Amino acid sequence: MLDVRTDIFNLVLADFAKHFQVGKNNRIILAMDQAGWHTSHELEVPEGIHIILMPSHSPELQPAERLWPVTNEAIANQSFDSLDELEEVLFQRCKVLSNEHDLIRGLTCYHWWPQTNSQVTVCI
Repeated sequence: MLDVRTDIFNLVLADFAKHFQVGKNNRIILAMDQAGWHTSHELEVPEGIHIILMPSHSPELQPAERLWPVTNEAIANQSFDSLDELEEVLFQRCKVLSNEHDLIRGLTCYHWWPQTNSQVTVCI
């Protein structure tokens, strides 16, 4: 089971802030769900990053959450010798899913979202 830890997430936030040069004069609003490592009292949010927590049980605010089950199908009940191997399997699964427009639309579009004039409406 994947154990996501606040100390690791702190490193990710620090790297994110450094990469995008976030600070006093360059600010980012980061919308996140309410996972435990997102709400921990031990979370160290770099200057310039402002976290907005989305309401719990609101997949319409983060429609990509509904894609996890179809991406995870490729890795369920398997073990991998390396992260590169895992990444390759997920990459191949995402290539397949990128052509499954109706499936993705059905999982991520909501009837109240505005539609576009393009042939494929991308809702994530």
